[in-house]
Amino acid sequence: MADTPIVYVLNGPNLNLLGMREPEIYGHETLDDIADRLEDHAREIGLSVDMRQSNHEGHLVDWLHEANAGGAKAVILNAGAFTHTSIALHDAIKAIAVPVIEVHLSNPHKREEFRHQSFVGRAAKGTIAGFGPLSYVLALDAAAKL
Repeated sequence: MADTPIVYVLNGPNLNLLGMREPEIYGHETLDDIADRLEDHAREIGLSVDMRQSNHEGHLVDWLHEANAGGAKAVILNAGAFTHTSIALHDAIKAIAVPVIEVHLSNPHKREEFRHQSFVGRAAKGTIAGFGPLSYVLALDAAAKL
């Protein structure tokens, strides 16, 4: 439906390995499982989602620009390890008008010290972390209210 507001859900490096990668931290759900859950919830609240994943920083930057140019309602961004390293993502978020919600499956502040810094979070509208796959659903609810 063309009139349905769209929320981009962008996922960074290694998130394609969800369900297999460190399940004690990230759980057993795959990114496809999360996508299915989000699509169902989006329909319930009058949104649509465009979910993508890349292991390449430049793709995420390009998709942020695309979301802005395409008039997306919001972007939900799990930048993975780029969260802690990418000034390029920080700058891309600052350069667009679309609100960005940072999301994490785990709580970075309960993990290694280097994960406590978030360049994405410094530019994002807000952050939701630590609730496993529910973090994405909570972020979608937040996007609906923006």
